[in-house]
Amino acid sequence: MSPRMVELHDIDVPEFLKVLDSCEGQVYLMTRDGDRLNLNSKLSQLVGLTTLIEGGKIAEAFIMCEKEEDESKLFRFNLYKDGSFLDAE
Repeated sequence: MSPRMVELHDIDVPEFLKVLDSCEGQVYLMTRDGDRLNLNSKLSQLVGLTTLIEGGKIAEAFIMCEKEEDESKLFRFNLYKDGSFLDAE
């Protein structure tokens, strides 16, 4: 697993879920309290994301990926703020 974490800010939830669905490896949501939720589970997505949502968007999140390709996708999503780059893949 990659030791790096991607820090996401001001994320649109439906677009984020679309990118998560395209990930091939395990993706974990890390909280400031040290909790780690596996976002490949829809239940964990609901539990984890509801605690981070402010005004319909994710205010802040730390993501850790098993595969570097997934880490790259989520980094690009954070940079461009939408999943439009997925159509080019």
